[in-house]
Amino acid sequence: MHPPILIRPAVPGDYAAIARITRDAYLAAGYFASADHPYMRQVQDVEARAARATIWVAERAGHVIGSVTLAVAGEPYADIAQSDELEFRMLVIDPSVQRSGAGQAMIRAILEHARSLPGITAVALTTGEGWESAHGLYRKTGFHRVPERDWLVPGTDIKLLVYRQDV
Repeated sequence: MHPPILIRPAVPGDYAAIARITRDAYLAAGYFASADHPYMRQVQDVEARAARATIWVAERAGHVIGSVTLAVAGEPYADIAQSDELEFRMLVIDPSVQRSGAGQAMIRAILEHARSLPGITAVALTTGEGWESAHGLYRKTGFHRVPERDWLVPGTDIKLLVYRQDV
């Protein structure tokens, strides 16, 4: 049995762990070949992201083991959020503790938070086309595909898939 998971807002002391976990999770999953990829450099700049978005962490036994970025329509980190949706991005769990319930705990906290927000009736997210383990987590936690909202990263042939869940 694992110790309980605490989901809380990130603080500056968490930023190095968030950057490391994001890098390690994306590289371990094979999403990028190098931490030097321009997008990888961007997502590892947690201080800049935190200045423009809400970041939460998952903590177990005093250690940060995951993070997620939240946004609503009109905010800088909202790629796909419609006016009634909370969007989450960059949900990452340290590869050393993946499949231990941290991802599901974070999604439960996101859904609960969304239910408390005035005017928000759903949670939406974007994920990579080949990111099968992420797709499994989203399906398992009640999200469904919204293929008509899929999109290409501007200037690339990278297709991103949209999932959504009513709250």
